[in-house]
Amino acid sequence: MEWREEAIVLGVKRHGETSVIVELMTRARGRHLGMVRGGRSRRQQPVLQPGNRVAAHWRARLDEHMGTYVLEPLHLRAAQLMEDAVALNGIQLIAAHLRLLPERDPHPRLYDGLEVILEHLTASDRAGELMLRFELALLEELGFGLDLTQCAATGQREDLVYVSPKSGRAVSRAAGAPWHDRLLALPAFLTGRDDAAEPASLAAGFRLTGYFLTRHVFEPRGLAEPNSRSGFLGALERAAGATANGGPAAEESL
Repeated sequence: MEWREEAIVLGVKRHGETSVIVELMTRARGRHLGMVRGGRSRRQQPVLQPGNRVAAHWRARLDEHMGTYVLEPLHLRAAQLMEDAVALNGIQLIAAHLRLLPERDPHPRLYDGLEVILEHLTASDRAGELMLRFELALLEELGFGLDLTQCAATGQREDLVYVSPKSGRAVSRAAGAPWHDRLLALPAFLTGRDDAAEPASLAAGFRLTGYFLTRHVFEPRGLAEPNSRSGFLGALERAAGATANGGPAAEESL
């Protein structure tokens, strides 16, 4: 058995004296593990860093075996990602999210989203919104997608400002007014009413996705929210503060 495909490196674990187990995200085969012989060598280590895009050649005697990889570099972006706090936490968070998916279960939409995010992770003004939309897509791929297109109570598509914590459906301002303190805020940029994802709107958006990830994914599996999520949000906040004060976006490493 063998296949060839482009992939994104998500993580690496030691295996024996010289080899490693590499975790890749592929478009057609999802999250896929395999062994790289000699993966701890000086030549291989720069290639096997999270965020890099590689050409993967996988081989195994049977399809259900872990198999071995031969990987060739296509786009080595890891060094750039590691120099930026938002990007560093971002790639760690993406990997943690993708590990919620079954191994070898294809999710081409998430792979395409991953490619877009990786191109903009060092741009803090873009990274936050892209990550939030990635979390919304992740919820949908896991079977817990939110319906933000029309009011759950009236069916109207205008003035949607809340989300029901029970149903995950949008609620209009008028319909939700009596229960506004029990509803989750729906940022305007997620409904197309506002093109700008300002820091306050992004924070509300991440509270929204965080609530449903915790309720439907983390708690049922006995998992805690990844530390990289709070790290990413903290780095975003610092970068926004630096920009608002007239300085460059935060570039400190953790």
